Amino acid sequence: MTSSDRVTYATLTADNEDLHAAYDRGLRVAKTWLGTTIPVDVGGTARTSGPVFAVTSPGDTATVLCSAHTADESDVDDAVTAARRAAKPWASTPWQERVAVLRAAADLISGRVHELAALMSVEVGKNRLEALGDVEESADLIRYYCRQFADHDGFELDMERLSEREHTRSVLRPYGVWGVISPFNFPMALAAGPAGGALVAGNTVVLKPSPQGTFTAAKLVGCLREAGVPADALHLLPGGDATGRALVAHPGVDGLTFTGSYQVGMEVHRTFATRYPKPVICEMGGKNPAIVTRSADLAVAAAGITRSAFGFSGQKCSACSRVYVDRAVYEPLLAELAARAAELVVGDPTDRAVFVGPVVDAAAVARFRDAVDHARAHGRVVAGGEVPAPGPGGAHGHFVTPTVVTGLPPDDRLFRDELFVPLVAVAPVDSLDEALELANDTDFGLTAGFFSGDDTEVDRFLAEIEAGVVYVNRAAGATTGAWPGVQPFGGWKGSGSSGKAGGGVHYVQQFLREQSRTVVAR
Repeated sequence: MTSSDRVTYATLTADNEDLHAAYDRGLRVAKTWLGTTIPVDVGGTARTSGPVFAVTSPGDTATVLCSAHTADESDVDDAVTAARRAAKPWASTPWQERVAVLRAAADLISGRVHELAALMSVEVGKNRLEALGDVEESADLIRYYCRQFADHDGFELDMERLSEREHTRSVLRPYGVWGVISPFNFPMALAAGPAGGALVAGNTVVLKPSPQGTFTAAKLVGCLREAGVPADALHLLPGGDATGRALVAHPGVDGLTFTGSYQVGMEVHRTFATRYPKPVICEMGGKNPAIVTRSADLAVAAAGITRSAFGFSGQKCSACSRVYVDRAVYEPLLAELAARAAELVVGDPTDRAVFVGPVVDAAAVARFRDAVDHARAHGRVVAGGEVPAPGPGGAHGHFVTPTVVTGLPPDDRLFRDELFVPLVAVAPVDSLDEALELANDTDFGLTAGFFSGDDTEVDRFLAEIEAGVVYVNRAAGATTGAWPGVQPFGGWKGSGSSGKAGGGVHYVQQFLREQSRTVVAR
């Protein structure tokens, strides 16, 4: 991908004809992959004894994209055992060689961005820009962690001396076997980021992707292996909750990254360590607020909220799902949000004009229906609230419309519960004090947005908001759109366990532990 058509989450338009032509070519390639059977992959050896599950497209449930074999406990055990055997040789590989391998993998991903993005569109429902961004973010996450290793000379540092004969070095060393459980909503980036970080640090990796995302994860593993990651250093375990539980419970897993819901993440955090503490990075949900003051540029605010509330159909942990707006500008902002929501095109995510694709499954549609019914009973729906049946173009997919609701009390569950659907709740407030109090009154603390023309208000927001990723006056996304090396992405409170953000300067060190080495000269 050239610099002229490179897509990030801050890309506002898709008017580049070359980009669309390349995506269309990629879509044709991706369609030739359909019908594939994905095995359990233990050290490069395909296993096909486990039960088969089908991965269908959320945009057209009649389309079977691939079939995959489920990894059972014995597969998990064999993968971890093989990863353990490979851990010492991979850790002993000079860090410069590991960096070269991972950089080559990133280049392969970027070189295949269009076909990988098209596959992602049909597998999880991301529109063109969202899918292209996800794939390119995957490559950039890997590149960033490689750069961190190179910039810090492999994280080896001379320390001070107590005597001339004594020499001490601080060395960061890998843990061993690292498990990665990745979600459906960023099926490549949230697998590539932790897996790439763990691998460049010298760990071996056992990857368990979300079932809806298995196809994309298999393509990622293919790129990593083709670039030179040894077969026994990387394993792929398709499957559902039982496979994930077996990986979490396995005593041979030295560290773990989990991305998913708050409820499951907290269970993982409580149960992963047994005999002694082990590192576990839980990246969980969000109920992300935007605050709009009376001095804000309402057009900028509406644009940023719209992109963050309805991008990828609200299925981002960083999605904007609640808005607190000064009462003086509440009605005009509400009207602008409703108008923008009504203009968004819902449909096949591979179509150029579509912004809102399907939600991932029937359970998401049910959550949407329930939330809309609740809003109608206790407040009002000012835009959307519909479930097209059949979907746009006659497809039998999981389509819902971008929805704006208001008139609910500030303690209503639609302001509290993470829904993962394209629905944003809006409430008027009478002061910045009230807005900040409501914004922080949550178990989550992932992202937050602020719109104001007053620098004093901005400073106060930055000082008081309880979130790990914050944006001010950002039309490209009120609460979404972080990029590796630009906006470190990680949550506070119930949104994250480590306080170290992905794509940031402190992240890759989590896959390492410090060893102090003192040698006294003879």
